[in-house]
Amino acid sequence: MARGPKKHLKRLAAPSSWMLDKLSGTYAPRPSPGPHKLRESLPLTIFLRNRLKYALNGREVTSIVKQRLIKVDGKVRTDTTYPTGFMDTISIEKSGEYFRLLYDVKGRFTIHRITQEEAAYKLLKVRKVALGAKGVPHIVTHDGRTIRYPDPAIKVNDTVKFDLEQGKIIDFVHFDTGNIVMITGGRNMGRAGVITHREKHIGGFDIVHVKDSLDRTFATRISNIFVIGEGTKPWISLPKGKGTKLTISEERDVRRRQRAAEQ
Repeated sequence: MARGPKKHLKRLAAPSSWMLDKLSGTYAPRPSPGPHKLRESLPLTIFLRNRLKYALNGREVTSIVKQRLIKVDGKVRTDTTYPTGFMDTISIEKSGEYFRLLYDVKGRFTIHRITQEEAAYKLLKVRKVALGAKGVPHIVTHDGRTIRYPDPAIKVNDTVKFDLEQGKIIDFVHFDTGNIVMITGGRNMGRAGVITHREKHIGGFDIVHVKDSLDRTFATRISNIFVIGEGTKPWISLPKGKGTKLTISEERDVRRRQRAAEQ
């Protein structure tokens, strides 16, 4: 009989975006409850050990985070399985490194290094706009933040630029055609492009059509869309590939050209 929440995660049941191998253990680090969902997050252990290779095993990860060296969104986190997610900034000030968690075009979390200036803010998607106790307006964002007294023009699905030092909204951009977006779910995960139009379905899921820099169009649900800038200029730096998905044959040609250039 199940008593209470689950505390383990089998390795085969872990999200494929973590890129864990099948055979080196039975279990995977189960993310703690936190601002991102289990399937949409990346525990600090995997980031430090499997991605950055700063630790060889879980014990070394524990000794790194317990020295209070790792900051997520400007706050020290000492939980090895703290769930970091899309748009989070991870700073290791001792080595002067700053990262933003973004997806590559294959839908996997990528190591994306950023400057210290860029690590001072993050983009948040607005999930909910509501009035709270005593009529205080607030917005709830994709990473579980509640921000009181926002600009009244901010609506659901818009994106706000959030200063992590002051905890304030600096700027916002509407969900609108012509703005650049990144896809955060579904099979187009990690692709970037410009919104061409939005199909409204009453009682169903609104579908958004997006066109990337190679003029390829694709469609996805509105819940998978994350506006990352105004017009075609993104507010954040994008990972390698700039969110443009190539076909298998194009990827092969790129690899061949690289090999030819090396020889």
